[in-house]
Amino acid sequence: FLLSEMDEAMRSFAEKVFASEVKDEAIRQEISPFDVEEICPISRQEMRTHMMLQESSSAPEKRRKRMLRLKTIALALPVAQKSITRLSTIDEVISTSPLYQTVPDFQRVQITGDYASGVTVEDFEVVCKGLYRALCIREKYMQKSVQRFPRTPSQYLRAIEGDVWRATDVGPVFTPPVKDGQDPFETGNLGEDLGYHVEMKDGVVYIYGDKAAVGRKEPKDLPYPCLEHFVDDMNFLLALIAQGPVKTYAHRRLKFLSSKFQVHEMLNEMEEMKELKNNPHRDFYNCRKVDTHIHAAACMNQKHLLRFIKKSYRVDADRVVYDSKGKQLTLQQLFQQLNLHPYDLTVDSLDVHAGRQTFQRFDKFNAKYNPVGASELRDLYLKTENAINGEYFATIIKEVGSDLEDAKYQYAEPRLSIYGRSAEEWHKLASWFNRHRVYSPNMKWMIQVPRIYDVFRSQKFLPHFGKMLENIFVPVFEATVNPQTHKELSVFLRHITGFDSVDDESKHSGHMFSTKSPKPEQWTSEKNPSYTYYIYYMYANILVLNNLRRQRGMNTFLFRPHCGEAGAITHLLAAFMTADNISHGLNLKKSPVLQYLYFLAQIPIAMSPLSNNSLFLEYAKNPLPDFHQKGLMVSLSTDDPMQFHFTKEPLMEEYAIAAQVFKLSTCDMCEIARNSVLQCGLSHQ
Repeated sequence: FLLSEMDEAMRSFAEKVFASEVKDEAIRQEISPFDVEEICPISRQEMRTHMMLQESSSAPEKRRKRMLRLKTIALALPVAQKSITRLSTIDEVISTSPLYQTVPDFQRVQITGDYASGVTVEDFEVVCKGLYRALCIREKYMQKSVQRFPRTPSQYLRAIEGDVWRATDVGPVFTPPVKDGQDPFETGNLGEDLGYHVEMKDGVVYIYGDKAAVGRKEPKDLPYPCLEHFVDDMNFLLALIAQGPVKTYAHRRLKFLSSKFQVHEMLNEMEEMKELKNNPHRDFYNCRKVDTHIHAAACMNQKHLLRFIKKSYRVDADRVVYDSKGKQLTLQQLFQQLNLHPYDLTVDSLDVHAGRQTFQRFDKFNAKYNPVGASELRDLYLKTENAINGEYFATIIKEVGSDLEDAKYQYAEPRLSIYGRSAEEWHKLASWFNRHRVYSPNMKWMIQVPRIYDVFRSQKFLPHFGKMLENIFVPVFEATVNPQTHKELSVFLRHITGFDSVDDESKHSGHMFSTKSPKPEQWTSEKNPSYTYYIYYMYANILVLNNLRRQRGMNTFLFRPHCGEAGAITHLLAAFMTADNISHGLNLKKSPVLQYLYFLAQIPIAMSPLSNNSLFLEYAKNPLPDFHQKGLMVSLSTDDPMQFHFTKEPLMEEYAIAAQVFKLSTCDMCEIARNSVLQCGLSHQ
């Protein structure tokens, strides 16, 4: 009965299509629903809409009967006998098939039988042991530094070891949202002074009970990093990603994951669309999404900056805003000195947008931070330290925060810079933050550390690399130990979610990080340390800092470096060991093993296709859709809206362009938005 009814409906539909084809055949364009879908996406969309309407109009009882019949047919198919071949001496982890009670009636494909993905049984055993150890390394470094490791792989690792998995509370501590009527800059709830002594040794901060304990070499009982173990683990991973069988296995598994996604899409695309339409009060626009990779100095679009420059000139033309070699200048005098008038400026003459000239030219891109090519305007409008104490910069950021609040479902984590040139940088930045009350409920902050030690050393600002690390981390430790004497910094630290390491990754240092590498206090040359050297010592200090802050009940920090945009594949390997999540990750496409490990560990990757398009990789070649299909945890971010975006909502612009170019479905975009929420450092409250 069901089949005859379906046949009749299909015959009726075919007649209508045929009639529409014949009608006005002489004058109509040759667009047919029978063409290949890539040639005629419009008719494909019409067909899909028609089928969905037809499906929705049918009675629920008929649909249940049809699904029951399909399941009955599937159960009637013969199932391959289980092979008695044991593929590995590692205890097999067999998970029971989940019961899809609360999930839509999706069609599923089941693959049965033993299959070693194109490698021999002996190689398969080597591969599994290698991947198991790699995941254990990742888990160890995440737990020691109070960062995140997903529950699912942790459960499988315990099962392999024969242990019972237990949920632990070892994880990052986030600052809860400010309640109504509560002051985000309140200092009355700061902790007491512990009286500890803080001292850096071999590039790592150690905590002592008092100064006398330093001489006795008795630091407090906190986890401290071990360089030798780190290098051993790094060398193991280097060998693993270069092994032929591991590369073959990882490559084939990644192809399988991609094919699995495509099969699911073919079978269930219409069901997904139907579920989305039947879900009330939720669509892509009111899914929460977080811009997890955005720089504060470029968080506004070029039109916003131009409008603010003109407004400030109209209001503050006679205000002293600049100090030029001891000579104070008003805003009007400053523009006269630059031979400019704000009312003559356009977004083109502002010249802050990245174009064709910046491709593969990071030096030219950095120059785009100077409006009209004038560093004076950058100092005035985009810096926290200047003659007006960064007032204009704070106002611009608060306006961006207000736009996010108006959008309601968009959040951001802008990055502010700490260079490590002086120990006073932290206190100056905290003073700027508190003085101008730079707060928005839709914003949290991150600290980026540019890898420019060589610049400071050549100008004699620093005696050695250890001093740079000291300037970056010791003030934070001191504020953690004694918040009462560092009130502004302690308040500022409550609103910080993590640390970032930034610079042009394509710059080659030539140094191979090992146990023989000079200690930071011994690195006195003007040559810049390698990426891995920077990453290790930043991670090492964040590890100690997080454990100390966790003991005190304070919020902890995530390590989220720029990684994999360019440069060597070892950057991604170092981040696999140390980083909670990364930004960019383009070079993962060059290493199937690392790509597979990032999938297994579900390491979040904030990707910025528009940024990459102007600097390193054409948009159409971006691996974001490929990573998404394989199951890597990717999200979209803007990087620098001032350079790359045109609209008031740069994050929505990023999603819109990706959806059009990569043909992402609404379901894809919602999943990417969800990933950004899981990746961020905002409290789940």
